Amino acid sequence: MDSDSDITRLLGEWRKGDEDAEEALVPLVYDELHRQARRLMAGERAGHTIQPTALVHDAYLKLRGANVDWADRTHFFALSARLMRRLLVNHANARAARKRGGGDARVTLEEGSAQGTDTDLAIIELDEALQALRNLDPDKAQLIELQYFGGLSVGEMQEYTGLSSATIGRHLRFARAWMRDFMESGTG
Repeated sequence: MDSDSDITRLLGEWRKGDEDAEEALVPLVYDELHRQARRLMAGERAGHTIQPTALVHDAYLKLRGANVDWADRTHFFALSARLMRRLLVNHANARAARKRGGGDARVTLEEGSAQGTDTDLAIIELDEALQALRNLDPDKAQLIELQYFGGLSVGEMQEYTGLSSATIGRHLRFARAWMRDFMESGTG
C-alpha cells in the first residue's frame, strides 16, 4: 500500500477514535505539514516570532481537535493549509495591533530595530484579498488556497474539487489577476 493510501486509511481510523492510527499518522504527515509551513513562511522576514515548526504544531493541535470527517489525504492537507494561513494572519493582526499601541508597552534589547511591519501588513493584505475573492467566488478562492498555501498539484486539486485541469487553470489565472488588481488598487 502506498503512503497516500496509508494516510487516507489512517485518517479514517483516527476519526473513529483509534489512537494507534493517530500515532502512526503523525510521521506520515509531519514532513508535508512542515513543507507547507515553510512554503507559507518563505516570504517572511528573518527572525519571525513564529517558526515553521511552531506553526506546524499549532495547526496540528487544531486539526487534532477538529470534528472533521476526513475524506482523504488531500482533504487533510487542504484544511491544514487553511489553518496555517489563518494562524499566520492572526499572528500578523496581533503584531500589527501591538504596533498601533494596543496591548502592553514592550521594551526590547534592540530598541529601534525594524520588526517587520511590512511583512505583517503584506500577510494581512493578502488575507483581505483572499477574503474579498471568497466573497466574489468561493471556488476560485479555494483553488488559490489549495495551490499556494497547500502546495497541491493540479492533479490533487482535480481529485479534491472534481474540476478538470483546464477549468482549474482558467480559474487560477483569473484568481491571480483579480487578487493582484485588488492588492494594487485596494478594491476588487
